[in-house]
Amino acid sequence: MAKTQGSKPHRKFIALIVAASIAITGFSAAPARADEDVAKFIAGMALLGILGAAINDARKDDDRHVTRTYNPPHNHRHGPKHHTHNRHGGHVKPLPPRVRRYDLPAQCVRYFPRYSRNYPLAGKGCLNRHYGQTHKLPRACKVTFWNGKNNRTGFKPGCLKRHGYRMVNYR
Repeated sequence: MAKTQGSKPHRKFIALIVAASIAITGFSAAPARADEDVAKFIAGMALLGILGAAINDARKDDDRHVTRTYNPPHNHRHGPKHHTHNRHGGHVKPLPPRVRRYDLPAQCVRYFPRYSRNYPLAGKGCLNRHYGQTHKLPRACKVTFWNGKNNRTGFKPGCLKRHGYRMVNYR
């Protein structure tokens, strides 16, 4: 925030009004009639109202903030451009492998009626095709069940989530 130094005319105006009001009160020290007292009271109240408004206006002026916007320089790129459409302007830095390995494809989660009608599993075959590292998944989450023809293997999504994995919709 930058403040400018220099004369402030509204403060000089306020000082002039205060000086004038002090001078007028000195003249009104002489005895006066009741009608004049009422008129002076009304004039004094009006003067106080004007002073209050001027002081309030001066305080509002002091609270102004300087706002500057930063426009970064436009870098001209030479080479391949990324043509994806997203909120980051077309380019998103990929996650590092240590983070990316915890992202599992959500398309692999489905219901296996021979296992349970209420609980889905992430199928091992789908995970092998789209993730490729099923041997690194926790054994505590692994489930093997009989589908009527052979043994099938899947992983419990809730268990995987508790171990730090998340289901992600790939595009």
